[in-house]
Amino acid sequence: MAGTYSRSTGVLVIGGGPGGYMAAIRAGQLGQKVLLVEKGDLGGECLNRGCIPSKALIHASRLYHALRSEGPEVGVSAPEVHFDLATTMRWKESVVAKERQGVATLLKAAGVTVLAGRARFTGPRSVDLTAPDGGHERIDFTSAVIATGALHTTLPGFEVDGKLVLHAVDLLSLPSLPKSMLILGGGVSGCELGEFLARLGVEITIVELLPQLLPGVEADLSRELTRALEALSVKVRVGTKAVALHRGSVGVTLVVEGPNGSEELTAERLFVTVGKRADTRELGLEEAGVAFDAKTGFITVDDQLRTSQSHIFAVGDVARAPMLAHKAYREGIVAAEAIAGRPTRFDFQAMPAVVFTVPELASVGLTLADAERRGYHPREVRFPYAALGRAHASHATGGWVKVVGDDPTGLLLGVHAAGESAGEFIAEAAHAIEMGATVRDVAATIHPHPTFSEGLGEAALLWLGEPMHVAARRRVDDSRR
Repeated sequence: MAGTYSRSTGVLVIGGGPGGYMAAIRAGQLGQKVLLVEKGDLGGECLNRGCIPSKALIHASRLYHALRSEGPEVGVSAPEVHFDLATTMRWKESVVAKERQGVATLLKAAGVTVLAGRARFTGPRSVDLTAPDGGHERIDFTSAVIATGALHTTLPGFEVDGKLVLHAVDLLSLPSLPKSMLILGGGVSGCELGEFLARLGVEITIVELLPQLLPGVEADLSRELTRALEALSVKVRVGTKAVALHRGSVGVTLVVEGPNGSEELTAERLFVTVGKRADTRELGLEEAGVAFDAKTGFITVDDQLRTSQSHIFAVGDVARAPMLAHKAYREGIVAAEAIAGRPTRFDFQAMPAVVFTVPELASVGLTLADAERRGYHPREVRFPYAALGRAHASHATGGWVKVVGDDPTGLLLGVHAAGESAGEFIAEAAHAIEMGATVRDVAATIHPHPTFSEGLGEAALLWLGEPMHVAARRRVDDSRR
């Protein structure tokens, strides 16, 4: 595209990640003329450099590790099992490519026009599009949806170079496995990918500034994961600050300060994963008159995802925390429906979250401490996976389901689970909380046998004092529930 052109559209979507492509598809379904601008690959960070490729690699490493560690016990012998990183990476890329093509097909079916390039607002009703070949195009719009996602943050002195110091994109495309790796940041990415590498025999040390891995996650879930990582010989340093990095010819030395004083940690590579920032700096929000937080980059939105300019919307990672793809999906749909004049709003009681480690961690709703702070009188119980027939049959008895409920009313407040398939049944708990269900409602729901989802129903029974598959400890007067 040489030179300068101009065009107009009803709805302009900036960014083709989860929030953006969902907004574009829904707007197209509702009869809007939609143009989507994407500077990279359709699917955004999640599909291309996050959720999907990481889960593909995690799946491959779990197969490998299971054959070596669990196979002999259950009668599966594979003494010569071998992990071929290059083949795994090719398979991972094929998965990503299929998903990306799927997004393109869905956009086309919805009548969405897709343009490659970078969009920057030049006013409240127009953007300048810079195409990959350097050409420019003015796009005038009636409504716009900002869905540009987030960028990985960096720390001064710990800059990524793609060789010794890596970020997630580098790690997800490793040409070979290092013997050792330090991970700076014990959040979701650090734990998931650290465990992936540890299963393949890489010596892993995770350094986290805050007192627990997965800061902000329910404390028992964090402790469960820490034990599992340490069982894989992962060294965990929490409450530890990285103060300096020395890069050598074949490795790195990380100087840290922790509970036991100063320490030097060495490895072949360092993976830096210390958070994300909304990708809004190059959008020209000032020219559009869109209000945003200069520190975080988050754009101010209402319950229809409208910004301070009511015809401009923001969804996904640019809108607010949490930075989750499923949150972005729903926000994109709400924004598109609001543009089309539908009665809609982004309103939820509980946002589920899953960490794809072993054990799998899933959480929705309030923790016990959260509930107390909000004025409830909560009580919690934990039902062990070891009491589930499916867990024994699947060689996955390590884990539990925790239910948090309000003692006076029996209202279900939160569910937190660690174990196989926890992420699959957490949606049931999210639905129950959304509908204002009581713990007894969950207990009265028939769960298929044998499944891991039975753990949720059994945990509800245990909370009520009526357990069926663990010994009863006390009777509870259920007249109020």
